[in-house]
Amino acid sequence: MAKKKLDAVDIAAQQRAREQTEVEQAFLKGVTTLRDLIAPSSLEIHSSHFRLGTKYGRTLYVYGYPRQIYTGWLSSLINIDEVLDVSMFIYPVDSQVVLNNLRKKVTQLEASTSINNEKGKTRDPGLEAAINDAEELRDQIQVGAERFFRFGLYVTLYADSLDELGFVQHKIETLFGQQLIFSKVASGQQEQGLNSSAPQMTDQLQIRRNMNTGAISTSFPFTSADLTQDNGVLYGINMHNNGLVIFDRFSLENANMVVFAKSGAGKSFAVKLEALRSMMTGSEVIIIDPENEYQKLSDAVGGSYIRLSLSSDTRINPFDLPRVIDNDEADDALRANLVTLHGLFRLMLGGTQTTAAGIAMSALTPAEEADLDQALIDTYARVGVTSDPLTHNSPPPTIADLYDTLLHMGGSGPQLAQRLRKYTTGTFAGIFSQQSNIDINNPMVVFNIRDLEDELRPVAMYIVLSHIWNITRTDQKKRMLIVDEAWQLMKYDDSANFLFSLAKRARKYYLGLTTITQDVEDFMGSKMGRAIVANSSMQMLLKQSSSAVDVLSDVFKLTEEEKKRLANFPVGQGLFFAGQSHVHIQVVASATEQQLITTNPQATSQSPAEGVSEPIATGGYTDPGSVV
Repeated sequence: MAKKKLDAVDIAAQQRAREQTEVEQAFLKGVTTLRDLIAPSSLEIHSSHFRLGTKYGRTLYVYGYPRQIYTGWLSSLINIDEVLDVSMFIYPVDSQVVLNNLRKKVTQLEASTSINNEKGKTRDPGLEAAINDAEELRDQIQVGAERFFRFGLYVTLYADSLDELGFVQHKIETLFGQQLIFSKVASGQQEQGLNSSAPQMTDQLQIRRNMNTGAISTSFPFTSADLTQDNGVLYGINMHNNGLVIFDRFSLENANMVVFAKSGAGKSFAVKLEALRSMMTGSEVIIIDPENEYQKLSDAVGGSYIRLSLSSDTRINPFDLPRVIDNDEADDALRANLVTLHGLFRLMLGGTQTTAAGIAMSALTPAEEADLDQALIDTYARVGVTSDPLTHNSPPPTIADLYDTLLHMGGSGPQLAQRLRKYTTGTFAGIFSQQSNIDINNPMVVFNIRDLEDELRPVAMYIVLSHIWNITRTDQKKRMLIVDEAWQLMKYDDSANFLFSLAKRARKYYLGLTTITQDVEDFMGSKMGRAIVANSSMQMLLKQSSSAVDVLSDVFKLTEEEKKRLANFPVGQGLFFAGQSHVHIQVVASATEQQLITTNPQATSQSPAEGVSEPIATGGYTDPGSVV
């Protein structure tokens, strides 16, 4: 008997072991399901908050609205820099039911008015407004111009501590209070609030407000600035809504862009990235590189890298004329180049600078200007080039020919020739005093001027820009021209005027000018500098020095918050302006792009500059009373 009892105990133990094994296997099998992967480690529900893993949360509901609300009233909540979930529930109501209730409501309100009049009470403006609103709403619903809805709005906040949660709640309630919108904590209903704000399509709080079509339309949630187009290149991530900033600069009224940033803020990286991506869309890119920053990119894409120095064999003749096909353009080609040469030789002979009193002082006297003008015309004529477009295919003269013309003419010619001699037979001879031997026939061309002497750099930038401009007029195609360290040109009035002329006329020749500078005060302090900004439809403002923030704030009409951020942006972040819109942007690059663009040999992974760091309706009335 005892043995049978022992056998029964063993069988029961074996049965329990099998069941336990089955349970463990079922548990292990379920661990890898999607629900287990996304579920929080724990969930605690309290009366005024809940705890989701290590995060604290709290749900608020909106229960009161002003008499009238306007488009975009929700944008301050959508764009706030906090972690939150916003849920909106909209329930359509049968129009006939609304009309019946409005009829009763109007009758009640008019009866109240009559009673007040009989008792001799003063008129009640709130009562009169309620009657007018109800009558207007009833008329619009009757003719089908409006519909009626029940609207529920819930906001769930998240924070790392209860104190932080209280601070975020205060910010949200302040935003609502400024617009006469009233909210409350869902006390004792935090679980229902969490379920209502989670993407489950369940309204467990069921706290709703009557609204008509106009009022509902003002709650359209996608009110943050957006600069995404169907075509263009990726500039970065919109930090307002994590959207992509994809834009085609050639779709604007002009394709010019200015980039302002202090040293090390990532401006060259952003411009290189745009140039690389623009080449993928068929644009040619021409770059003036004063610091040897673009050679690696040029080599990577098979571009032409032209090094300008006194010891190099590269030659650019400033007397070159564009080979234009348009007869009107051809007639003006010589005259336009003469004007350009006037500015160049003023720059070479000392430049034109503006005094503190705002007076432009030229290195040439009026008599010298007149003699130089005649010498330029005679120099072209000596090689057979006149205003006749048919003569423009002849080999152009050089500075050496101009020197010879000045030397043998009367007036101030010999003195000007002596001042010009250092460019013909003196220290700076060769590079700009012989016939051109370069050919811009590559999707990317980089002119490096780092090895030129400081005195010769502005002259070189001027001549290179003039040469590029002639090529642009000769062969019109989609091009980008990048001028780095443009402040070197803004120091002299003649070169600044030429750069402004380029910015103003580039659109006609399908050219987009990108101007980059870190000396914002000098650039914006120039009249031509401000004019260049005004003629640029796109601007990018990365991290700035404190002194530059006030200058840019005045020009771009920045808010106090934008001013504060502009001086504290991390590397690679800034404000991106396109037309009338602007957004907070983070420049992003793929690992391959980063390797092609970075100039840091130790950069083997994405740095913060190169990776992601972390209204369409009219106003409407809310219903003055509960009528449904």
